Amino acid sequence: MRPFAVVLLALALAGCGGGGRHGTATLWVTRDRGAHVLFSGSVPAGLDGIQTVERRLKVTTRYGGRYVQSIAGIAGSLSGQRDWFFYVNGVEGGRSAAEVTIRPGDVLWWDYRSWTPATMDVPVVAGAFPHPFVDRGDTRVFGKAMIARALARQVHGSVGGLGGAENVIVVGTHLAPDTVRIEPFHHGYRLDLGIRIARRLARDPSALRYRF
Repeated sequence: MRPFAVVLLALALAGCGGGGRHGTATLWVTRDRGAHVLFSGSVPAGLDGIQTVERRLKVTTRYGGRYVQSIAGIAGSLSGQRDWFFYVNGVEGGRSAAEVTIRPGDVLWWDYRSWTPATMDVPVVAGAFPHPFVDRGDTRVFGKAMIARALARQVHGSVGGLGGAENVIVVGTHLAPDTVRIEPFHHGYRLDLGIRIARRLARDPSALRYRF
């Protein structure tokens, strides 16, 4: 009976989260719009956005633990207009990170940067590509055929007419060759790419990593 009881206990623990059922996510911690990388690595999923970074770096908080004050000894300053901002899969956190659960496969990105009232909100960034395009809806890719098809495969979308797609990627020969511009678009997102950076991205899905 003892081996059978051990098996039952192991199954019960797995069902209650004792077996690492949450999987892993990715954590990036950077400064100055991704210019300097302080940490990049895997973390346990299933925690909130503050607990997740606490697993790898020293963190202090404010407002009852709801907001990050410092990471790795680098503190925000209201008077100095520098602070920590977070993104999940390239989308800016619109609430306390303590209220956001990090899921398996997510990319949690904390960036320390200066801000002004005009630049405080950056709703979406390109550096977590192929997020956020793999996370919601269909993606249409327009541009030179071979590059567009390669990008479409990366984001599990399709090449063709707009047709109700929530997301759009445009490869534009009318743009400067290394242009990267991302913004909200209808119910999804639009990414404009110059031809040179689009070619790089078609070969290497990480070519935009840490880019704002």
